[in-house]
Amino acid sequence: MRFIAFGLLSFLANLAAAQTQTQDVIYMKAGGTAFTMDVLRPTKPNKAAVVFVVSGGWISDHSMLKNVEADIKRVFVDAGFTVFEVVHGAQPRFKVAEIVEQVRTAVRFVRAHATDYGIDTNRVGVSGISTGGHLSLMIAGSPDSPVNAVAAIAPPTDLADWGKPAYVFTDDPQLATFIPALGFDPNAPKKDVEALAKQLSPISYVNAKYPPTLIIHGDSDRVVPLQQAQIMDHALAKAGVEHKLEVIRGGGHDDKTFEPGMMKALQWFQAKLLK
Repeated sequence: MRFIAFGLLSFLANLAAAQTQTQDVIYMKAGGTAFTMDVLRPTKPNKAAVVFVVSGGWISDHSMLKNVEADIKRVFVDAGFTVFEVVHGAQPRFKVAEIVEQVRTAVRFVRAHATDYGIDTNRVGVSGISTGGHLSLMIAGSPDSPVNAVAAIAPPTDLADWGKPAYVFTDDPQLATFIPALGFDPNAPKKDVEALAKQLSPISYVNAKYPPTLIIHGDSDRVVPLQQAQIMDHALAKAGVEHKLEVIRGGGHDDKTFEPGMMKALQWFQAKLLK
């Protein structure tokens, strides 16, 4: 009987855990396409939310979501945060500017349905890794920013000054494949490309009302230069924004940065959203 009871309790525990996840919640429809998010609800919610932008190279899909979901549950959900895992439209079908608007709509959807999910609209954070971090920072810089804190892991921040001044992101031969995604005209004058790159760069939207910002970056990142984190850190300091830069020694654009980065993001959100 004890074995039966134990088995029943295990079954009920697993069932309860499964009931905390709602898949494929539609946050917007456009052009015949539905854009969705998965919602993870903790057993003991703290009324704070983390919007986690699932993105790599401005591509997003549910297979990518599955790769990070276990870590998201372990880090954020176990700590009481309700997590909204946002899947956006993928480039090259959608330009980066369109993707920014999709993610902004997702965050506004979360705020509009705060009562349904038991969250406080004054306790909404946004986070992501790589281009997910870029999109998080872009949202944070929106007029009347819809988030109260941001934690970006290894994010591009200035596409017009990539590693050095006046070196556009796509000037790097390895990154030239992103020209269509960014909407750059390869035949346009350099100044026009630089202007568009600035429009798509979070650093361009830093202002005194920017929310508390944490940036985590590895000092051995060969994909996104550490310089991107450093110049964003300088811009935030100049604007008087509460901010912090955490540099992971020996960390690349990989799990050596991403895994501790998520834990540092959790600590940031606990400090800034649970006051």
